[in-house]
Amino acid sequence: MKHWKLGALLAAFCITVVCSLLFVVPLLTYHEPDLPAELDLSSAIGNAIDFFEGSLEPDALLWLDVMHRRFGITEFADSLQRYDEVLATRGSEQASRMRVFRRIADYNNLVRAEDLSAILKTFEYYFVYALYCDRLGLPIDYPELLEKEASRGDYYLTHVLLSLVWIQENGCELALPDGFIDEVYQANAAIINNEPMIVNDLKLEAAAFLYLAGQGALVDDSFIESVISSQNDDGSWDFSSDGQGDSAWHTTILGLLLLLHVEYPADSYPPMLDSA
Repeated sequence: MKHWKLGALLAAFCITVVCSLLFVVPLLTYHEPDLPAELDLSSAIGNAIDFFEGSLEPDALLWLDVMHRRFGITEFADSLQRYDEVLATRGSEQASRMRVFRRIADYNNLVRAEDLSAILKTFEYYFVYALYCDRLGLPIDYPELLEKEASRGDYYLTHVLLSLVWIQENGCELALPDGFIDEVYQANAAIINNEPMIVNDLKLEAAAFLYLAGQGALVDDSFIESVISSQNDDGSWDFSSDGQGDSAWHTTILGLLLLLHVEYPADSYPPMLDSA
């Protein structure tokens, strides 16, 4: 009898322990861990804007002027004024180039014939033809030139895309092979989307220029997330993804331009070229 009572007590104890575990284990198993804070697009943009406070980098100032006109970024309202102040301090060769590319911020920019002649002898000549095609026209072999540059990939390809944006905004006619423009779009998207977790200068350029061309839908959403999460504490982005900490104004301009398009989606924007 004692043995029976002892067995009953042990059984009751075991049942109690098992029931307790059945109650406790689910609480341990299904407890949700703390999730990381949501990526903040607006904060990333604000930090990048702060990065350019007081910037005197000429090419950066032209892009800042674009952002002021396109998105109403008031911090960049004096970008062209600062550009002209820097221009007044530069030597003849750099000043010549600056006077040519000033048209990005001032469509009625008066440019000297000798400045145009000089830059048309450099590697940027096809770029300048696109920027001034309404004044200069386009060389007869320009379509073949764009095909050749696009086939080289990398920055040659992204620059062809920007050239096409300028040619369109200038209202210039260009007989291109069927499907060429779409191929340029898709090739730029491939630069980004093959490895959307990697963020570097080239990928940011391809993404930003696709948005300028109205083709932002081709940019993988996960790349946008990677851009935000890879921003440095000072609001900049590194030129490459090798962890060397080499932040650059050029990369940061592209990152900011990209994120502004994402933050302020629209069916159409003011032209990149002022009053084009």
